[in-house]
Amino acid sequence: MKIVVLGAGAWGTALALSAASHPQGHAVTLWARDAAQVAAMQATRCNARYLPGVVLPERLALAAGSVPAAAEGADLLVVATPMAALRGMLQSLQASAVPVAWLCKGFEAVAPGSQGLGLLAHEVCAQVAPRLQAGVLSGPSFAQEVALARPTALVAASEHAAVRNALVRAFHGPSLRVYANDDIVGVEVGGAVKNVLAIATGLCDGLQLGMNARAALITRGLAEITRLGLALGARMDTFMGLSGLGDLVLTATGDLSRNRRVGLLLAQGQTLAQAVDSLGHVAEGVYSARTVLQRARHLGVDMPISEAVVALLDGRLRPAEAVAALMEREPKGE
Repeated sequence: MKIVVLGAGAWGTALALSAASHPQGHAVTLWARDAAQVAAMQATRCNARYLPGVVLPERLALAAGSVPAAAEGADLLVVATPMAALRGMLQSLQASAVPVAWLCKGFEAVAPGSQGLGLLAHEVCAQVAPRLQAGVLSGPSFAQEVALARPTALVAASEHAAVRNALVRAFHGPSLRVYANDDIVGVEVGGAVKNVLAIATGLCDGLQLGMNARAALITRGLAEITRLGLALGARMDTFMGLSGLGDLVLTATGDLSRNRRVGLLLAQGQTLAQAVDSLGHVAEGVYSARTVLQRARHLGVDMPISEAVVALLDGRLRPAEAVAALMEREPKGE
């Protein structure tokens, strides 16, 4: 199987490594937009910026240049760009006849002054490349652990069986289990909203509010994810799976979580700009929080934790005030 991973960040590199070591002997190419980055990786056999210390085996091909040229002859195309770059990448692949899957999690940001709503990845695809057989590979996963072949389970979601099957064939192996799911809405909502809730949990831990508070945030956060997902047409059972509960627990509690790290840094008194700059990577929750809330309000879905996170990110609430705003809400049934 010939697999091309488009995007050489941490997650794209980790999955390319996983596929390249698959027992089936896949031919894997990792593509980067920056030719200088590719030259450096070829020289050192390492992605020093995103996965320092992890060796890139010789059997993993590296490429730059145009996207259509890189994609030629592939059996599966994996888009490993941040959400902000997905639209352009899908436009360049819109004529592809092979399965395409993206890895990004979040809602597309709305342009300033626009009256539109931020879209999930599959909604972006429906706009710019409606003929693609496409889907998402998601679930609880840190790139570093996948690159080191630590046991991981993911979910391949698409309305197209060919996409689900291609993802399972490409990545399901000794250290990586891939489960198929046709509820792409639920899988994408879980992957998007958990990043926002991880900021809240990081804030909770940074303020040393205790494990009771963390458990409450995670549980009520899952309720927020579920309410929004159901309003968008997802199935309830999806949120009890890998892309719902699983991804939320990992991102809200794991020390490798960039979104949780943002909450920790805000609790320590850093500004949002300082917190983001210190990461060196994208924290999708920072960029999608406002869009999550926008979609929720448009649908009449109550998401108080997400409301508090957005107020914190916008500077309207300080960390302790955000916690107080949640605790002082009127009592209600669970």
